[in-house]
Amino acid sequence: MTIESDPSYPAHWEADVVLRDGGTARIRPITTEDAGRLVSFYEQVSDESKYYRFFAPYPRLSDRDVHRFTHHDFVDRVGLAATIGGEFIGTVRYDRIGPDGRPASGPADEAEVAFLVQDAHQGRGVASTLLEHIGAVARERGIRRFAAEVLPANNKMIKVFTDAGYQQKRSFEDGSVHLTLDLEPTAESLAVQRAREQRAEAHSVQRLLAPGSVAVVGVSRSGAGVGAAALRNLRDSGFRGHLYAVNEAVTRDLLDGVRAYPTIGAVGAPVDLAVIAVPADRVPEAVAACGEHGVQGLVVLSAGYGESGPAGLARQRELVRQVRSYGMRLIGPNAYGVINTAPDVELNASLTPAPMPTRGRIGLFSQSGAIGIALLSGLLRRGEGLSSFVSAGNRADVSGNDILQYWYDDGATDVALLYLETLGNPRKFTRLARRTAAVKPVVVAKGGRHSPAGHVVPGTRLPEATVSALLRQAGVIRVDTVTELVDVGLLLAAQPLPAGPRIAILGNSESLGILTYDACLTQGLQPLPPLDLTTAASPADFRAALTDALRSEDCDAVVVTAIPWVSEEAPADDLAGALRDAVAEHPGKPVAVVHVELEELVEALSAVRGLPHPAPTPAGGPAPDPRSPAGLSTAAGASIPSYPAAERAVKAVAEAVRYGQWRRATADDDGRVPEYEDIDEAGAAAQLAGLLADVDAGAVHTLTDWDARELLARYGIRVLPTLPAPSADAAVRAAGVLGYPVALKTTAPHLRHRADLGGVRLDLTNEAELRRSYEELTDALGKPAELQPVVQPMVPRGVDTVVRSVIDPAAGAVLSFGLAGVASELLGDTAHRLVPATDRDAAGLIRSIRTAPLLFGWRGSDPVDTPALEDLLLRLSRLVDDHPEVIGVSLEPVVVAAEGLSVLSATVRVAHPPARGDLGPRTLPSY
Repeated sequence: MTIESDPSYPAHWEADVVLRDGGTARIRPITTEDAGRLVSFYEQVSDESKYYRFFAPYPRLSDRDVHRFTHHDFVDRVGLAATIGGEFIGTVRYDRIGPDGRPASGPADEAEVAFLVQDAHQGRGVASTLLEHIGAVARERGIRRFAAEVLPANNKMIKVFTDAGYQQKRSFEDGSVHLTLDLEPTAESLAVQRAREQRAEAHSVQRLLAPGSVAVVGVSRSGAGVGAAALRNLRDSGFRGHLYAVNEAVTRDLLDGVRAYPTIGAVGAPVDLAVIAVPADRVPEAVAACGEHGVQGLVVLSAGYGESGPAGLARQRELVRQVRSYGMRLIGPNAYGVINTAPDVELNASLTPAPMPTRGRIGLFSQSGAIGIALLSGLLRRGEGLSSFVSAGNRADVSGNDILQYWYDDGATDVALLYLETLGNPRKFTRLARRTAAVKPVVVAKGGRHSPAGHVVPGTRLPEATVSALLRQAGVIRVDTVTELVDVGLLLAAQPLPAGPRIAILGNSESLGILTYDACLTQGLQPLPPLDLTTAASPADFRAALTDALRSEDCDAVVVTAIPWVSEEAPADDLAGALRDAVAEHPGKPVAVVHVELEELVEALSAVRGLPHPAPTPAGGPAPDPRSPAGLSTAAGASIPSYPAAERAVKAVAEAVRYGQWRRATADDDGRVPEYEDIDEAGAAAQLAGLLADVDAGAVHTLTDWDARELLARYGIRVLPTLPAPSADAAVRAAGVLGYPVALKTTAPHLRHRADLGGVRLDLTNEAELRRSYEELTDALGKPAELQPVVQPMVPRGVDTVVRSVIDPAAGAVLSFGLAGVASELLGDTAHRLVPATDRDAAGLIRSIRTAPLLFGWRGSDPVDTPALEDLLLRLSRLVDDHPEVIGVSLEPVVVAAEGLSVLSATVRVAHPPARGDLGPRTLPSY
């Protein structure tokens, strides 16, 4: 069962998965060492399930059966098992068959598949998860179709196949249902897979945030320490479920008024969530006890793991391995805890002292405990509540991606705020963020933008502004600081989205109004001239002016500015009431308040919460569903966010404006990833597997020109043929093969893309010109061995461009475009889009560089073939998205003519794909 005992063992097929009910299981290949486990598993399967599997009574497996089901070649015969605690809960196997239905080897591309799931675990999605994984294995081994025979009464298994989303054929033969599944992924199968992923991962988080019972393991008898603090916070915050304390030396029935036990196994009742607060060296013992007792999830507050160095990291990996072996999920280690303010839960399993935050519409995730504390304090000071809070610490298992899955359809959360130091799986994060942002705002502050020496957070190869732009393309509101995270969250949670960028400004200070006006211009908004109410303005004057602005069709949002009155005749409570009354009468536009030294106003504006009501339809956008979180805004009496500086208020409003524009644009046309009939995805996969066969894990391999051309051609990208010219005679022979006119150019690294050095000769129409140019190049720049000359056929003249794709640690797979040349490089005039790019992305990409007019007929020149350029971008995006082995592609230059384009040179870099990714079957991050 190890690589050491069997070199053919495919360890990369091992994976941890989340099942439908939120529990976890491990999927791995079945080996010869599993005979005992298989027999034990089969004994626990009901007679009915055995009958459905073998079409006859089959009470026990013979020795021959056991040998057959545990001996595989991992090519033509493969078996996978889903395990919990090392024991089988489900199995699947395929046997390659030929056209006659008999066992076969490659190139036969069909296999017979069969499942068996323990009755106690049926309904948990085990079979559908195994189908995803065995399907991926089969495709890897060159199998394109599955055949299955199912008894008509076995409705559960028929549903597993029919609901998978694959193209399939179904017939009734000899008393059984014959199913044939085409294993080529389809849009439907991918949608099914991701919908199942979302439900499973959301459910796993829900089990952590809404437990019916909680045990705190490691509660000191003295009342000191982290465990005792967590217990008090749970108790004093009014947790609605059963609460237990665990201390191995307990001598009395109660600790801090909570029922106490020496071990979790002694509780004598189910425990859904365990909060572990014991030293790191005792955590494995506590985890084992929780697993044996059937605990569903853990919050590990204990430190001494990945944050403490290599030894701690090894301890952390073993912790994750142990937790998942019991089917549990883990928040932490080194976590600050979790909070859920739902009235039927009232969970404060964190180190935040009671009373816990009030109920609100903001969900908060922090990778850092210290930042989590700051965010909680900031929201509390501003009078805002939370729906849920997760501080994941070292984020060894549950991450921000899991929390996004939960928040996506959580009716209690209207706004998602995240502080992240790493994205972990950038492809998955941007995919989940885009989907979530389509229904509710996702605001991210990201630390670790620059990585000092020795820091554990990996840096990015892209400029920070580029990473922000890429995240914004996914609908993410990217902010720079924790303060901005709170500022933007407050506005989005309390106010409707603006329908446009027009901002009305009113207040009792002309100077503050001008500052606000300038801040609007800086943020790219369209401010109206400020309305100065003068310092003598009363609350009634504010109300009248705000009412007029909210009624006006000339503005989309309002910023109110306020300074203290000279007299005490207009207290802050009166002004807050006047503003709330105006908003209640005309609730269609967002309102933000800028105050100077009016802390009482802050408290008064945030003191009252109202019930949600449907938000108005933004101009040009679809009507929100009043039943969905996206269709809610604040009602009469609701809070109005206030800010101590004009720049902060305007920044929050500007982010809301940009997000509203993104929502409307994606609602109108989110684009599509085109399908291509001429793409050879299977051939590319086979070629990459061969090219990487002798490449070490972690190493990067640059393909030869020939291999790069072959790979790109499989995706319809033709690279212009190039022939080496180590001598003048060789150049002449090359030209004879390619046909005149030709180009002669140097390819030495120090001369590549240096047209200013004269290393390129164009439009050579005969042998004499070619020989003369060859002599001039070698005389001027060096010997042929140094220059590495090549000959290429001439192509139609056009605009020289550069198309690239790279895997960035902070943003994932990125597609880039710009014009070729020194000027574009110096100006940084390159645009980027996330992979996979849609047709809308490709069109926007080539139009978003500053030099784009050169492509569209600038100063009377002929426009170039931009549809051909968009097609090239989409094909490259598909290549990189389909094959995570491709980590970098550079097409330079790409000459775009009036009709068509020519790729003159290509560089492709490949490497073994990471253990976790966003492609293939569902898996949890590896440890």
